[in-house]
Amino acid sequence: MSINNKDNPPQAGRIFKIFGLPVLGVYLTWATYMFLHDSWRLFYHYFYMSITMVFGSFVAGASSEGGGAVAFPVMTLLFKIHPAEARNFSLAIQSVGMTAATLWIIARRIKIERTYLVLAMIGGTAGIIFGSYFIAPYTPPAYAKMLFVSFWLSFGLTLFIVNYYRQRHVRDELPGLNKGQQAELMAIGFIGGILSAILGSGIDICTFSFVTMKYKLSEKIATPTSVVLMASNAVVGFLLHQYVIQDISPVVYNYWLVCIPVVVLGAPMGALTANLARRLHIVNFLCAVILIQFVGAILILKPTGSLLLFSAGSFLAGMIIFFLLTRQGRKREPGAAP
Repeated sequence: MSINNKDNPPQAGRIFKIFGLPVLGVYLTWATYMFLHDSWRLFYHYFYMSITMVFGSFVAGASSEGGGAVAFPVMTLLFKIHPAEARNFSLAIQSVGMTAATLWIIARRIKIERTYLVLAMIGGTAGIIFGSYFIAPYTPPAYAKMLFVSFWLSFGLTLFIVNYYRQRHVRDELPGLNKGQQAELMAIGFIGGILSAILGSGIDICTFSFVTMKYKLSEKIATPTSVVLMASNAVVGFLLHQYVIQDISPVVYNYWLVCIPVVVLGAPMGALTANLARRLHIVNFLCAVILIQFVGAILILKPTGSLLLFSAGSFLAGMIIFFLLTRQGRKREPGAAP
């Protein structure tokens, strides 16, 4: 079931109440803290994080790649920040930026897919908790990053092919799912939650790829739904590391403080752009982000030996998986919008 109301467009008052007031509250709270603790000097030391999240927050709102998909590789590969700190920062900053984007999506009545959201959210919540305790602490950072970029490179390539070299029909909402299919979508959300536990993001692109390939859900519907999904997963992850695991270091809070004023508007701007863009423009943007991430990881990590073989295997496995998903999708009834 999708949520939208084209016949009742959002009014300025609604947008201000749902989006404007919370954003003003965040800015006032943040500015008060910065004044009381004389923390403005943090911008001098960590300005590069603010610049990073100008791009990261826009990507987070405009695509199924969360802001952590930009923050994590930039922090770990370019700035040599420890992966655990990069992961915790990604969850913390997305809990602000992508929540702001979610409020914008709700205020503007941008269409989302409720079934996809609810089922993936259930699985993702369990996945990020499980992954934080049993997977993330034992995952080598280089292998985690190459798995991420190699696997999603295969998705980007598949998405490009099915949109430009095959006649692809998309639907605006998922078909009625039986119990087995519902469990399957929750399982995909669980896997995505584990990716978020390792990398600070992942449930959005993981579930996005599944519903667009298997069920032909329109990228224009799947993208804002994945934004809301990643926001919820990031909040769960941040609260888990903040209050239960308690492993967020002081420097992560410093990164967070210099990025909050950027992402609170950057992510909603991305969501606005995605809503105005044509479906194929969203496809092109997502494929470009995936390609840039992969090329950047190759140039910085320079994988050789077992890491190179692992990356190639991840790419080939992804191609097989997404090819099978598209075959299942072609057996289903086409959606309404080509």
